[in-house]
Amino acid sequence: MVITYHGGQAFRVSFGDLTLAFNPVSKESKLKTASFGADVVLITTKHPDMNGAEQASRGDKDAFVIDGPGAYEIKDVIVKGFQTESTYDNEERLNTVYLVDLEGMTICFAGALKSPSIGPEASEEVNQVDILFVPIDGEGELGPSDAYKLAVGLEAKVVIPMGAHMTAEHIKQFLKEGGSESVKPVDKLTIKPKDVADKTGEIIVLDAQ
Repeated sequence: MVITYHGGQAFRVSFGDLTLAFNPVSKESKLKTASFGADVVLITTKHPDMNGAEQASRGDKDAFVIDGPGAYEIKDVIVKGFQTESTYDNEERLNTVYLVDLEGMTICFAGALKSPSIGPEASEEVNQVDILFVPIDGEGELGPSDAYKLAVGLEAKVVIPMGAHMTAEHIKQFLKEGGSESVKPVDKLTIKPKDVADKTGEIIVLDAQ
């Protein structure tokens, strides 16, 4: 599995011949956009910073878009979405937390979550979280301290911070919460199930590409 960060909350997750896009930035957003082909697009929050499904089209082929709670299965990927809340951009919004099972690993993508809990329904479904994507900028969503509380509560093996308004100071605070001040950003993450087997709360910071 290869994970690439495109700024904001936009990520590309590729494995084999399948590509997932999480929260691609819309053309209507003030944030920098990135266009790349994806087979499946997952959108947590209906806001231009996170709902640019059109940015993930591939030629004449439209991606399968998931933009709310429910259970989905696409090829060998199992997705479960759970409704939570956000106050992103100073407005009450619905936010979907996704649990994604693929390649023998479980991803938890928190989106614009504002509470350091994914909710009782999602918590009941979690056996383990191998990779947690979590907001840390505190702009109507989790800040560094609460983001780390969520990571600890889920016993996430690998934690990847994100945020449309994430700054170097946010990252510094988050790394301090996790006792990982020496962590340096990397361009992308290539990871397999065996790579996370013995990890506990390892924070990986990705540079936007």
